[in-house]
Amino acid sequence: MASIARCLRAVRPSTVSRLAQTPRMRSNWQANSVRAFSTSPISKLSDVAILQIQAPTPLPVHIVGEYHTARNCCGDIRKYTKEHEWVDLNADQTSGVIGISEYAAEELGDVVYVELPEEGKELVAGDTLGAVESVKSAADINSPIACTVTAANIALEDKPGTINQVPEDDSHGGGWIAKVTIGEQGRKDFESLMDLEEYKAFTGSQEH
Repeated sequence: MASIARCLRAVRPSTVSRLAQTPRMRSNWQANSVRAFSTSPISKLSDVAILQIQAPTPLPVHIVGEYHTARNCCGDIRKYTKEHEWVDLNADQTSGVIGISEYAAEELGDVVYVELPEEGKELVAGDTLGAVESVKSAADINSPIACTVTAANIALEDKPGTINQVPEDDSHGGGWIAKVTIGEQGRKDFESLMDLEEYKAFTGSQEH
């Protein structure tokens, strides 16, 4: 079976993909026009005591672009492959999580089936980790690094569409594929992968 990258080249339309056309998400909030009390309908309620109510302080909001940040909430560092897989490496560089990118999930279309790896499976970089089948095509998911599978996301067996919804979420309920342990070779493989900015530049170049 072909890699994700090869399948995307086969199914990609000649026009720029919807994902590439999508601008960074912007805050949709705009300040409402201020209406003076004298012109407000409430001013007609002359017998009603008016209380001054202070609006709560807004909570900070993180504006997210096309991709998740390269460092997740747990401090794990994320990198990407040219085949559109991602891998998170934890702080002590002994374990990680693997999945497919938002870009790949968008381009593949609705995912209807995911083939997951067996626990204990040993892989070198480029080995087939699993497979994904969508309404457009089917593709292998390759391991970005040398590793050993410790767990597979069995929730995807019943809900493969989770990959379309949250493909880069490595938490419970996310669209990650496998959790792995990593040795010295895996750490070397990880260093050769693309960071977020490099991956964004790479996917942008694929559309031209």
